[in-house]
Amino acid sequence: MTNLQLAIQLFLQLAIILMVCRVVGMIAARFGQPQVVAEMIAGVCMGPSLMGLFLPDVSKALFPPDSMKVLFPLSQLGLALYMFIVGLEFRMDIVKKRFGSSMAVSFAGMAAPFILGAAVGWFFYNHTTLFPEKTSMTNAMIFMGASMCITAFPMLARIIHFKGLAGTTMGTVAIGAGAIDDAAAWGMLALVLASFNGDMSHAVLSIGGGIGYVLVAQLLIRPLLERYAKGIEARGKVSDGEYAFFLSLMCLGAWWTDYIELHAVFGAFIMGSAMPRGIVNRTIIERTQPLAVALILPLFFTYSGLNTRLGLLNTGYLWLLAGAVLVAAIVGKGVACWGAARASGISNREAMGIGILMNARGLMELIIINIGLQKGIISAEIFAMLAIMAVITTLMASPIFERLVGTGTFKAEPEPGTEI
Repeated sequence: MTNLQLAIQLFLQLAIILMVCRVVGMIAARFGQPQVVAEMIAGVCMGPSLMGLFLPDVSKALFPPDSMKVLFPLSQLGLALYMFIVGLEFRMDIVKKRFGSSMAVSFAGMAAPFILGAAVGWFFYNHTTLFPEKTSMTNAMIFMGASMCITAFPMLARIIHFKGLAGTTMGTVAIGAGAIDDAAAWGMLALVLASFNGDMSHAVLSIGGGIGYVLVAQLLIRPLLERYAKGIEARGKVSDGEYAFFLSLMCLGAWWTDYIELHAVFGAFIMGSAMPRGIVNRTIIERTQPLAVALILPLFFTYSGLNTRLGLLNTGYLWLLAGAVLVAAIVGKGVACWGAARASGISNREAMGIGILMNARGLMELIIINIGLQKGIISAEIFAMLAIMAVITTLMASPIFERLVGTGTFKAEPEPGTEI
């Protein structure tokens, strides 16, 4: 396709994607599901699992392979912009105040699912032929453990925003623990890829580069921007040039963490958390959020759905194994995070909310297992099991949250300096 044809195709894709996402969103809302879940379902429906199966000609005409070269970078931009906004809303003061709870939930959310996932990987490797021959038992166990640790960071952020939990203890502890868990999971994936390729420098760059980036953003960029923001506060307005400068910092952060293969979401989120509070973060959110959430972010869910196949399990035994994967995921993540939050002094109601939110896997799971499938670490059958687990754990988050935690308003903690 020519560049002009790609541009024409993109406008058609945008129109179809937005309409489908909104229609599915209206249906999902009747079942208590937020728009983010509707967008995930819509993406899967427009992919090979539904449209490609029943309307293959329509699917090929609407999403030809060449168009993915445009859809993919736009989907990543939408995701990065949204996670930048999440970082701008992130309450570091609550994390510091609830540091023990965040670390307890994070550790439980990594250790328990990793152990159960590694056990599932060991069983699959020794008692089935599901793993490819090139995959070692160590790689199989670490990959399955890392897959279980994923928390659907972007979707967790959107669910928290949808339910009005931003700035609350529950929302901030869940976001903080989710960020740490997902970063650790990507670090484990880096170890698997390095071992699989026989090049440990890959893991060193990913893990070391990620830690270094967080330190630079929080210890160097953050204080410099806070000093610069004093002039903006005195003026009472963020100029267009300054707005573009802050967005360029977000892009640099996303570029770096993508370059070291930790994914752009972490770079954008960390840079957002380093932005000055006050006029700066409020202005960036007001200017960026409407377009990013309404127009660009749905492309991420659609692109991921176009690369997801859910119909590969065709025997009772495989479905039994898929059920075991689902149970291990729920016990390892949801129950363990609830127990850790409760043990750290958080009320039972908020602890249950944290466990339920942390249990959602979403499309971050689909991203990591797509990498595993593309690299030949896992088979199509294991991919399908993990994809089904991701969809179910995400779908169950909202209704179970409403049933066990309720819809009552949770009080957001006041910003520093505003306490009465």
